[in-house]
Amino acid sequence: MNKANELKQILLVEDDASLALWFSDYLTEHGYGVKVIARGDLAVQAIKNETPDLVVLDIMLPGRSGFDICREARTFYQRPILMMTARDEEMDEVLGLELGADDYVAKPVKPRVLLARIEALLRRQTRSVSATSSVNENKLAFGALTIDLLSRAATLEDRVIELSTNEFDLLWMLAQSAGTAVARDHICREMRGIEYDGFDRSTDMLISRLRKKLGDDLSRPYRIKTVWGKGYLLAPDAWETPG
Repeated sequence: MNKANELKQILLVEDDASLALWFSDYLTEHGYGVKVIARGDLAVQAIKNETPDLVVLDIMLPGRSGFDICREARTFYQRPILMMTARDEEMDEVLGLELGADDYVAKPVKPRVLLARIEALLRRQTRSVSATSSVNENKLAFGALTIDLLSRAATLEDRVIELSTNEFDLLWMLAQSAGTAVARDHICREMRGIEYDGFDRSTDMLISRLRKKLGDDLSRPYRIKTVWGKGYLLAPDAWETPG
């Protein structure tokens, strides 16, 4: 096999040519294949054509915003999306996460920080794909909910639930500890590779998206519960098919 074909492929959507070159050179030096797209209106088709292992997506782009790209990409692309924002505004981060981004970084960002975030996202995906333990350990079922680690698929009442990489990983994490609260600090370290700083909203947004996709009651969640002061808990007895 050609060695180039073994590289993890990253699609970098960034209109600042000098910044894109800086990031691209740095990531290439660290063993990644990188393709750069400079316009937002070309990004969705590029994601479809390239099917990269990860997308780094700027928000402010000519032709189309990163928010619009993320929203449309999530209808067909389930691999990690890492968003970059030039504005230090919480709403940018929250909106990106609500639209399906897996993580975000605020500019200016150092290449090594960007690399660390990329590697954290890809590492979880690689661990899941390469899992070799028994079928029972790789498949969990709670009533009408079934989660399969090897195929990275979740079904509810025999209906496949479309989940992003982060959504699936968080659901699997909660399912492995069903009935016990998983601490927010632990989730943040596992999902983003960083310590929880008391202000990070990424976990909240992921939980909200999971609840919506899994048919939970958003006003009074009973399938994925918030345990105040402890974390989040997947209720193992809350997945029976309504009779």
